[in-house]
Amino acid sequence: MSTWLPVSPCTPPGCAVHEGSVRHPAPAAALLLAGCALTLTGALCAPLTLLLGRACRELLTRAWSHGVIRAFGVRVRVVGRPDAHRGGPGVLVVANHVSWLDIPLVAAVCPGRMLAKSDIRHWPLLGSLAALGGTLFVERDRLRALPATVHALASVLRGGARVVVFPEGSTWCGRGAGGRFRPAAFQAAIDAEAAVQPVRIRYLGAPSGRRAPAGAAAFVGDDPLTASLWRVVRAAGLTAEIHVMTPIPAGTVHGRRALAGLAQSTVASDRANLPAASVHH
Repeated sequence: MSTWLPVSPCTPPGCAVHEGSVRHPAPAAALLLAGCALTLTGALCAPLTLLLGRACRELLTRAWSHGVIRAFGVRVRVVGRPDAHRGGPGVLVVANHVSWLDIPLVAAVCPGRMLAKSDIRHWPLLGSLAALGGTLFVERDRLRALPATVHALASVLRGGARVVVFPEGSTWCGRGAGGRFRPAAFQAAIDAEAAVQPVRIRYLGAPSGRRAPAGAAAFVGDDPLTASLWRVVRAAGLTAEIHVMTPIPAGTVHGRRALAGLAQSTVASDRANLPAASVHH
């Protein structure tokens, strides 16, 4: 592994721990089966959606993504709404990264083309389906490939697409300071003169008024996916909160590092977190 890759200090024993009530194994197993079945069904049907128009495809993506989260027994709380796209350059959606749940959570509100590590392309079935769905792949361990990735990303943004990036480059549990936003993707936004849409993701435990982050959703370090899935379905009262924040217009600051820093501080801020503006599902 290249030494320039971001590394999170979060570990499963220290961070991915559920505190609170748990479901009985029987209903938890039912949720696990339902969530996996809906995920697989959507993956198999994904190529068929390419025959549909953009608006219809986005509507189906939102509904399916929201359904996947609910099928795993997790509530969804949305704060804010993304601005309607009115033509011109696309939008770069940037979010902090906590869990595998982040992907359907963002897609339920801001569906777009994902930027993912190239390893996923070689996964059985899901890799091919991800490519069909327009996923952009980056070779994270090859620094020389980065300029080509930035160029491709800028080209997609110029074409008017929404692109979703997790610029921390790794998952963080959400209980403390997150990772630094890497600036490469922000250079693509600058080149394409595209706005940046900051999104904050949090996972909260029960009761509903409690603001403490829930460790059950954290998927960090060498945590096996199977262990993470089981932890999520066992955790009762888990809520996935996504806060769509005020977009940063193109040209607001000069340089990719300044833009990345502004987006990072915006996501880390709690100033705009107004419960009255939230919607529960």
